[in-house]
Amino acid sequence: MIKFFRKIRQRLVAENKFTQYLIYALGEIILVMVGILLALQVSNWNQNRLARNKEKVLLTELNLEFKQNKTQLEDVLKFHRRAKKSADLIIAEFPINVDSLDLDSFRLKDRGFGFRHTFNPSQGIINSLVNTSSFDLISNPELRKLLVSWRDVLQDYQEEEDVAAQILINHIDPYLIHHLPGRRLIDKRVDLTALETLEYETWIRVRRGNLVDILGREGQDSELKRIQYAIDRIIELSEPKREEKGK
Repeated sequence: MIKFFRKIRQRLVAENKFTQYLIYALGEIILVMVGILLALQVSNWNQNRLARNKEKVLLTELNLEFKQNKTQLEDVLKFHRRAKKSADLIIAEFPINVDSLDLDSFRLKDRGFGFRHTFNPSQGIINSLVNTSSFDLISNPELRKLLVSWRDVLQDYQEEEDVAAQILINHIDPYLIHHLPGRRLIDKRVDLTALETLEYETWIRVRRGNLVDILGREGQDSELKRIQYAIDRIIELSEPKREEKGK
């Protein structure tokens, strides 16, 4: 093809058809430019196609991962709610009089008070996006924003759990172990008058306050509501489209 075009140019020059030669040369340049633009367009289209295919895979994995994270969070919240309920039931007994206290009933109320579960979600897909700087693969701007801010949202929520866990481990548990060893309330060797003290009441109320911080207060915004919204929205936005499910 190149040899054919060269012969045409040579013939025009030999015949002194300079004007026609210029027009032909210009046309040839335009033809080459069109070819280059078409090649670039095909290349861009192919790159976009590969990017969209990769995005579909990421979204499928992301959707599954966050559905599992939602299940884990709901399981953890059951323990937090059980611990708060236990604290509420104990507080309802204040001030405690050990002489009139129903120990069997109180032991049931005390169960769950020391639950110490925390939310540790899987973050494989987000870590992969961060490590490879691949957030641009996510075409939905809202989803991309949620994924970029996920770590901050998670950290804010986990801080509430960490505070509660540290107070329980470093203060409340040692106090209870010292004054009510093994929580064996029917053991005659245990001095139950510890239940009547203001210090005991204080630690129970502190524990309840920590759990309220984790679970949030009714009618108020909270870190829990933010992380629940983020999880639900990420699941919704990463859900495969109906036509893709049918393929």
